[in-house]
Amino acid sequence: MNEKIIELVHLTKRYGSFTAVDNLNLTIHKGEIFGLLGPNGAGKSTTILMMLGLTDPTFGSVHVCGMDSTSNPIEVKKRVGYLPEDVGFYDNRTGLENLLYTARLNGIPDQMAIAKAKQLLEQVGLKDALEKKTGKYSRGMRQRLGLADVLIKNPEVIILDEPTSGIDPKGVREFLDLIVELSHDKGITVLFASHNLHQVQEVCDRVGIFVNGRLLGEGNIHALAQRLFKGRPTIIQAGLEKREADGKVEKLTVDWLRGVLNPIDGIQSITLKDEKIFQIESIRDAASEIAKAIIQSGVTLNSLNKKEYGLDEIYYQYFEGGEKP
Repeated sequence: MNEKIIELVHLTKRYGSFTAVDNLNLTIHKGEIFGLLGPNGAGKSTTILMMLGLTDPTFGSVHVCGMDSTSNPIEVKKRVGYLPEDVGFYDNRTGLENLLYTARLNGIPDQMAIAKAKQLLEQVGLKDALEKKTGKYSRGMRQRLGLADVLIKNPEVIILDEPTSGIDPKGVREFLDLIVELSHDKGITVLFASHNLHQVQEVCDRVGIFVNGRLLGEGNIHALAQRLFKGRPTIIQAGLEKREADGKVEKLTVDWLRGVLNPIDGIQSITLKDEKIFQIESIRDAASEIAKAIIQSGVTLNSLNKKEYGLDEIYYQYFEGGEKP
């Protein structure tokens, strides 16, 4: 996964005094699913248009599959499949006919195109709807057909721009599974631009946080969390219970737990979240020592969970907390 497939260097796009994309530097490697995460209006779609050679950058360069998108847009388009938020098809034609039309535009012989189109329609779950007019397709079916339409020319890269908008939860799950399968099994590079942080976290190898035309941070979820929350205490929640001989549950207190954990270095605070759940904050990861001390005290340890920072916290830190690059 070291081969560079998409490389953006100081990429900038201005419309008069408005800067839509501001000095963007980004490299995406072969076979990677990269999530470009940001709110609507962040500049994601403008970045995609420059990648496809559909609009020229004001400054900087964009290379896709080793080619300059600005000077060789046709060659780039041959290697890239693009699925926008709203896919356009000929509504009076069937799903199969729409795919065959795209195949002819890409110079694929008819016999080969028919076989491939049917195989793709089955792969995306539209086998039973290939003879149905696309004007009768649901939103989710149109997005599935859009994915098949993208794949008909065997692209090296797939660019998805808010592809799950308006699809029901089951359809979203199936669509995302398809994306992961394509990337892992066929080595296709995927750029997934979205404002839906949960979907991005679920399928992407790396994430770029994009706000107001600027890339504020990029990396895998763990790396982003490490960078953002470095120096913050480790938070551990322990579910504890102690029963007396008659089966009655003894009420445990913060003072009692503080005494149990007193020999452990780095404990900053202990609070009771509810009747049986204690939250422990430490300047270091002392989870194993905490578990051992609790068990040795004779109390039942029902659960021990260490807080992991995910995209929810990262999203808040950047978008709500005003984190600066």
